[in-house]
Amino acid sequence: MPQPCPASERLKNCKIISHRGEYNNSEILENTIAAFDKALSCGIWGVEFDVRWTRDLQPVVFHDMDCQRLFGSELVIQQVTFAQLQKAFPVIPLLAEVIQKFGKKMHLMVEIKKEVYPEPAYQKRILRDLFSTLEPEKDYHFLALHPEMFHAVDFLPPSTFLPIARLNLRELSAMSIHENFGGIAGHYSLLTDEMISKHKKHGQQVGTGYVGSKNCLFRELNRGVDWIFSNNASEIQSLVHSLSDAR
Repeated sequence: MPQPCPASERLKNCKIISHRGEYNNSEILENTIAAFDKALSCGIWGVEFDVRWTRDLQPVVFHDMDCQRLFGSELVIQQVTFAQLQKAFPVIPLLAEVIQKFGKKMHLMVEIKKEVYPEPAYQKRILRDLFSTLEPEKDYHFLALHPEMFHAVDFLPPSTFLPIARLNLRELSAMSIHENFGGIAGHYSLLTDEMISKHKKHGQQVGTGYVGSKNCLFRELNRGVDWIFSNNASEIQSLVHSLSDAR
């Protein structure tokens, strides 16, 4: 439905996040350097991506457990070394490469996927070292559909963590407030105005996805949403830029 254009200040502070980068999964694949390069070139504020581990405990940026959906291969990320993965699908980047290339240039929204951590202390040290050049909250946040995965980065302040809600919205909302997390994220159809207001009163921020139209963007900004996750982030960002310039 038609929505009023947000106030200038809300447009100015609008934080668009490209979900897995700017991709079409043909010429440009999701969660790749090319997808993040395009997001950066479009002036998008942040990028969301997923982290998984190879058999030799190298963190890579990839969404699925296996390579079936993107590559038609049954190769499972956690069952191969990074050298084997790189030989088969060189487009899959190391987390270190993404941080080095895009850290401090875009805000990094890092989703930890649920999987077994065979050497949690060692893997935690790797993540600590990789993010040591960046400032938590200012430069990056960690997201998780399963908040127990935040144990992998429990060296960070809880305000760096954002649980992603599905149908367990009330449970994760209560947890976020109780644990002093940075806020909560979820689909715009799940996060009600009441829920957004509740988190705001506790000094937390809210992110909604997946915004794909002007009216949806206007509604979310008018509701006070802080982070706008989108699969059409370049188009949404272009709209924000044009509206801001017009004013």
